Amino acid sequence: MSQSLIRALGLMSQLAEQPATLDELAATSDVHKTTVMRLLHSLEDEHFLVRNAAGQFQLGRKLFELSSRALELRDLRQIARPHLAKLNDATGHTVHLAELEGAEVVYIDKFESHHPVRMYSRIGLTAALHSAAVAKIILADMPRSRQVHIAAGLDYIKMTENTLTTPEELLNELSLVREQGWAQDRSEHESFVHCVAAPIRDASGSVVGAASISVPVVLLDYEGLLKLLPVLINGTQAISRDLGWVSNERNTR
Repeated sequence: MSQSLIRALGLMSQLAEQPATLDELAATSDVHKTTVMRLLHSLEDEHFLVRNAAGQFQLGRKLFELSSRALELRDLRQIARPHLAKLNDATGHTVHLAELEGAEVVYIDKFESHHPVRMYSRIGLTAALHSAAVAKIILADMPRSRQVHIAAGLDYIKMTENTLTTPEELLNELSLVREQGWAQDRSEHESFVHCVAAPIRDASGSVVGAASISVPVVLLDYEGLLKLLPVLINGTQAISRDLGWVSNERNTR
């Protein structure tokens, strides 16, 4: 890598911390002020830097365009896969990855249980919006008006004794999910399986997917399932960070 490129990247890294003038940047540089000025002007010409009203240099629109484009090109399934594999290894249970496609929540990846009891779910199948934990996670991040519209249009097929059967029940559940940061399917879709799910966020903080751990009730009771939540949330937060999300203490969303 050329020295000029290294210095230009160093200047942008420095300006990512706070805006600065030519004199301030030159004072911390190991090259002459004219060299710093030439680099700054080149970056400014290409819109990587811009000067504010105080005459200070700061990061420009081109850098944000490239950053945004880079994040858009990152594939959720590809980014999530190694983290989901670790989650599957750590728990031994079935792990799903789902995302919103149009008006449906679709399973886009799956790691099978290490136990003889297997689930019928497959990649490409849709998740029931009123019962699947991954669907509740994705719906819970939507504006309330959209939640109301979706809830009103669902066919509330009662699959088990625990299935939610009215728009009011679903909307109440979504409020709880949004507040607590995770969702459950307490044998609502299949009587012999229960599930917990957690959100995956992108750089904007929006939920772009959900991952879940699904376990037959004969292998683990509900209290045992809830004990898997910390490792699940750690996994989904790791995926989110790889997608550009910043943790809660620094997230302004």
